[in-house]
Amino acid sequence: MKKNRRTLWLLFIGGVIIGGACILGVNAVMHKTSSNEACMSCHVHPHAETSWKQSVHYNSKSGVSANCVDCHLPNPGGFDYFKEKAKLGVKDLWAYMTKDSADFNWAQMSQLEHAEKTVFNESCLRCHTNLFPSRLSDDGITSHLYYEENAEKLNLQCISCHLDAGHYDPNYSHKKMDNNTSLIAISDTVRYDSAARVTSFESFTETVPGTPLSFRMIAIEGGTFRMGSEDNEKLRNEDEGPVREVTLSPFFMAEVEVTWDQYFTFYKETASEARTMPEVIYAHNSNPDIDVVSGPTPPFGIPDQGWGGGDRPAITMTHYGATTFCQWLSMKTGKKYRLPTEAEWEYAARGGTQTPYFFPGKATDYSDRGFLRKFFDADTTTINSYAVYIKNSGMKTQEPSFVLPNPFGLKNMAGNVMEYCQDWYAEDAYSRTDKTVTDPTGPEEGTEHVVRGGDFSSDAADLRSAARGKTDHDAWLKTDPQQPKSIWWYSDIKSIGFRVVCEYEPSDK
Repeated sequence: MKKNRRTLWLLFIGGVIIGGACILGVNAVMHKTSSNEACMSCHVHPHAETSWKQSVHYNSKSGVSANCVDCHLPNPGGFDYFKEKAKLGVKDLWAYMTKDSADFNWAQMSQLEHAEKTVFNESCLRCHTNLFPSRLSDDGITSHLYYEENAEKLNLQCISCHLDAGHYDPNYSHKKMDNNTSLIAISDTVRYDSAARVTSFESFTETVPGTPLSFRMIAIEGGTFRMGSEDNEKLRNEDEGPVREVTLSPFFMAEVEVTWDQYFTFYKETASEARTMPEVIYAHNSNPDIDVVSGPTPPFGIPDQGWGGGDRPAITMTHYGATTFCQWLSMKTGKKYRLPTEAEWEYAARGGTQTPYFFPGKATDYSDRGFLRKFFDADTTTINSYAVYIKNSGMKTQEPSFVLPNPFGLKNMAGNVMEYCQDWYAEDAYSRTDKTVTDPTGPEEGTEHVVRGGDFSSDAADLRSAARGKTDHDAWLKTDPQQPKSIWWYSDIKSIGFRVVCEYEPSDK
């Protein structure tokens, strides 16, 4: 009996010693592998060290520097910390052993969409316990109050507004743009006295009276095409069918997306005060007797993302902002400008083709999707000449000269920015109509609008002429702290823009 007790005690003591040694060993390994040097032995981002050491979290006024794990792991000591560290370690080790860092898309990894998956909110709040320090600006107070009231409901994260905190970005800003501040400097050397006169159905250069703006409108002959994608088209989505035979009347479409030069001329001429309530603006702009529209209030942030203005496509405006621009342009020129219908957009994008793209090639050749892409790179030789997408964009918009036009002479119908259509989105929109339709305008009502074309962060599969997308209004306004939320500017989408069409009126024939 005594012998058994002695054995149990020895086993217990041995277990305690071994367990303690294991804990100490694990802690030592955890500590050793949590150093900045250990992190950077695997994370070979070409700008990680320089951008991190220039950020406010390292090069701080107080002299306190944050380490990699302070942001990229949850609070230490708990099971979640160990779980995330183990998961991250396995992932990093596998990548270190099997992948070449030169092939990584570092531009994509520096975007908010990636940061939200690798930065933990509780880590931010562990250090920033006081969200209302004395030096906080009024805009900052508004934003942090909004965060406190909506963080759990909207899954808001600190990184959503403070993307530059851990890795320095000289172009990043979340400051409110002043009403008198212009994003761009538009030359005033030429101001047009009159709009272009259209006397026949051919492409023309529009000139906007009282402004230096001119832009090319392409004449799109009417015709019949098969809208949507066949069941056997690779990488298609269910909402692209059933295929319909669609007949369209002639129309004009802008050669390129609406540019910052164009949109901020509209903004400067029509800007509303920030305190103007949406219902006042809606009532004014819907009045058929007005001769001047009420335009955007100042954006909460820098809408060009620091990428530049000029001929780059204007981005981050809401669907209402885009339609109001069309209303303003119609008043200025005396023509009927509007957003394209979804059918007009696809017809124009195809440029007379019925293939997945208006240029040669298959989606499976260009896309990164599929098992084979783990071993073989996608073909980029042709698509790079016609589309701004994830493979060549640098994760930002590009100017029109970056790509070649489609057969109709239109640029950036694939990629660069998603483009608004006037139609409401419905997954089954095509099945709601006959198989043969003329000038369709989409469902009569809905909650989201159609967007087309893909954007600079899109995979090639989403650039196909038949590929459909939709707005995500609430998610795109998630971090907007204003009450009421802006009807003009989105706070959480960087890749939405639009181009205009001009109706070919019978009186012009």
